[in-house]
Amino acid sequence: SADPEAAPVTEDCVSLRVANAVWPQPGGGTPHDGAGDAGDADGSDSSDGGDGSDGGDSGDEAESLESLLAELDRLIGLEGVKHDVASLVKLMRMVQRREAAGLAAPPLSRHLVFAGNPGTGKTTVARLYGRILTAVGLLERGHLVEADRSALVGEYVGHTGPKTQRVFQEAMGGVLFIDEAYSLAPAGGGGGNDFAQEAIATLVKLMEDHRDSVVVIVAGYPNEMEHFIDSNPGLASRFNRTLLFEDYSTPELVRIVEQHASAHEYNLTDDARGMLHGYFEHMPRDGRFGNGRSARQVFQAMTERQAYRVAEIELPTQDDLVTLCALDVPELDVPAEPAPPGRAGSPAALTTAAGGTAG
Repeated sequence: SADPEAAPVTEDCVSLRVANAVWPQPGGGTPHDGAGDAGDADGSDSSDGGDGSDGGDSGDEAESLESLLAELDRLIGLEGVKHDVASLVKLMRMVQRREAAGLAAPPLSRHLVFAGNPGTGKTTVARLYGRILTAVGLLERGHLVEADRSALVGEYVGHTGPKTQRVFQEAMGGVLFIDEAYSLAPAGGGGGNDFAQEAIATLVKLMEDHRDSVVVIVAGYPNEMEHFIDSNPGLASRFNRTLLFEDYSTPELVRIVEQHASAHEYNLTDDARGMLHGYFEHMPRDGRFGNGRSARQVFQAMTERQAYRVAEIELPTQDDLVTLCALDVPELDVPAEPAPPGRAGSPAALTTAAGGTAG
């Protein structure tokens, strides 16, 4: 019977940075018309997706691949990720041409590690990459199945294996995205009665048995993911390429807020942009920092403050309704402690510079 409390989540696609293993057989399929997470997009141009008239590619597939690469390129930041994906696509196309010419295909692993802090776009890129793999004919469906420890690990003997198999089966033809995968690693080297090791062993065997049918991506914090991969020789041999998702810079966080504003029909004033720059520049990069998630929360706070402000206007104009100004940027919420060495300014100084008042 199904396990109701820990079902995996199925949505659009995923996958990423590759290295040595076994190259999949090209299978048919058309790109899923899934809605990628547009949360982190800007307006830059696409990198090239290659020309594919000779490997059995149709014009529609080539056009779809080009649009998917353009969508990837529009994501804010993630320059290293974009470069790696574009390079991988070129490798894929060349492998297909070699196979079409009757030549041996080089070994490449499709199972990947996404290492990065929360809110750096790992799931967004995962969905998009699955669509890319489908567009070039390397995945039949390209859908994304999200899972975590609770979806894979059982509570009693004999429960974990079938549970992991069920999730893997759901991902057939697509991508299995395991978030916080490091939670499956034994803590401090001891196994105890933790069934996570059984989940890992089951996963490794399924990856070998169905290596052409499923792409597995494990994701989490960089240091923890390194420990996770090193915890099992089977993992180390199958996940030999890591894609690093860097934290967003201050200008990139401001652009993410601007993107949310545009999507919701708001306009930012120049003063608001300047205030946001100062806000993110002074925001502590501690455990509470959520990268793109933090930028979204700031945008939401701005719209609430703007609503309260405009509600005091008796006859607001259209501009009043759509404008986010410096007054709408929230005050920085940090502990009342001295600023750490090397960080310019203090929360009080930031509030003063913002032209706001405490309270």
